[in-house]
Amino acid sequence: MTAEKTTMVYGWRVYGLGVMALAMVCLAFRDFDSGQPVPAHFPGRSALAYAAAAFMLIAGTAVEWRRTTAWAAAALTVYYTFIVVILMNGYDSLGHYAEYGTYSGNADQLAVAAGGLIVYAGSARIDAALAARLTRLGQRVFGVCAVLFGGAHFFYLNLTVPLIPKWLPPTPEFWAYATGLAHIAAGLAILTGVQARLAAILLTVMYASFTPLVHVPQVLANTSSHFNWSEIALNLILTGVAWVVADSLARPRR
Repeated sequence: MTAEKTTMVYGWRVYGLGVMALAMVCLAFRDFDSGQPVPAHFPGRSALAYAAAAFMLIAGTAVEWRRTTAWAAAALTVYYTFIVVILMNGYDSLGHYAEYGTYSGNADQLAVAAGGLIVYAGSARIDAALAARLTRLGQRVFGVCAVLFGGAHFFYLNLTVPLIPKWLPPTPEFWAYATGLAHIAAGLAILTGVQARLAAILLTVMYASFTPLVHVPQVLANTSSHFNWSEIALNLILTGVAWVVADSLARPRR
């Protein structure tokens, strides 16, 4: 394994742990993640929910083991791209194409797929040119997702502000705007290649800060909320994805 790939292992670990956490949340609540909408009347829905959660748990665990990292990352990329985004969210997205939340919501799932693609490219024994193309594709997808995340802060300011601790100076509104702009700036940096690695590193730090500042208080305020637990797990995944993107943007070291 090259020095460049070795540095990426830490991001992989966080990514895999996040997927495992999300899977355990789904198993605990006996339901799909909120980003994986399946109609309540769908035949065998409960069994499928368990199957999806079991798959994510196995895949997340396999990401942590070097021998199976590539295959697990590839499986997660395929699952989130074709099953979650296209199959589960596709029909609903067509019916709500004029709503911004449709795109920012799908961006959550695409970011998971993008992270998996970069992990696969960095761990699989494939041609270096192909690995570079797959890595760049994953980076660009994540860059677009970051821009969409930032836009959601402005479109849904009324939902963002209550999530921010009131004790954090100067005001929750300031941080809602600031984090929205930070997402957009980081996404554009990743897409254009201008200070892209620095942007991805700062994005990783920002996501990591969201856990104690936003998600842990939300979970403690309502421990029975499936959505709150899913959000904290998803944030852990996004932290891992941003970390993986940052490491993939590092210059190869000989």
